[in-house]
Amino acid sequence: MGICMEPTKGSLSCVGIGMTLGSHLAPLARSYVEQADVVFVAASNKWVEEWVMGMNGDVRTLQPFYAEGKSRMETYTEMVEAMMSEVRSGKRVCGAFYGHPGIFAWVPHKAVKTARAEGFFAHMEPGISAEDCLYADLGLDPGTTGCQHFEATQFMVYRRCVDPSAWLILWQVGIAGDRTLKRFSTGAGYRDLLVEVLARTYPMRHEVIVYRAAVLPIYQPRIERVLLRDLPDIDLGMEDTLAVPPAQSLIIDEDIGRRLADLDNREPMMS
Repeated sequence: MGICMEPTKGSLSCVGIGMTLGSHLAPLARSYVEQADVVFVAASNKWVEEWVMGMNGDVRTLQPFYAEGKSRMETYTEMVEAMMSEVRSGKRVCGAFYGHPGIFAWVPHKAVKTARAEGFFAHMEPGISAEDCLYADLGLDPGTTGCQHFEATQFMVYRRCVDPSAWLILWQVGIAGDRTLKRFSTGAGYRDLLVEVLARTYPMRHEVIVYRAAVLPIYQPRIERVLLRDLPDIDLGMEDTLAVPPAQSLIIDEDIGRRLADLDNREPMMS
């Protein structure tokens, strides 16, 4: 009688390949790509896709799931199902996503949750995100005054408490105001409304920065400084981010300051 062997159980690893081709891929993330039975890639352009294809013999792009007028949520659901179909068949699957697979990335989060719920091993490996590049390219240290982050449409639709003494970062500003999940850009009218929301907190002459990380080593990041009032006239894409510098100084809480001073006087410093 032959020995009955259990079929190989599938697994899923979603890794970040960073923003700039060839510059940001960590060794562990690369090993997941190289050792997978099948790799699904969502990259910023075809050159990055071709670079990933050089690491594994079975690399499949997720780009064909996108279509004009098609809901991105439908697209994302189909992407998850394509990956999970291979996991269920017993394969080691790797999802290679530009930037960080856990930042503004519905598909990796959903795929990992689905795989774990079905009893498969699933892992997310971080990568260098657009946020990381922004700090480096703008010379911005979020620890100096603080930094608040919002998705642009969410920022418009919901009332958020904005601290004008900290940096404000608005992601996906090129599709600000889109609630259909079918558009790949929104026009000046939507940005007029975004400016109106920002003007509740910031002067119209406040300088803001349009930022886009470089995706190829030969590219330079987009760093365009404009007045808030002129933002509707600027050409923006899905990859662009709006960085709003502080508009006022930090305000000292004098009561807490006094109480901290009292604690300093009563409690010795630990060596």
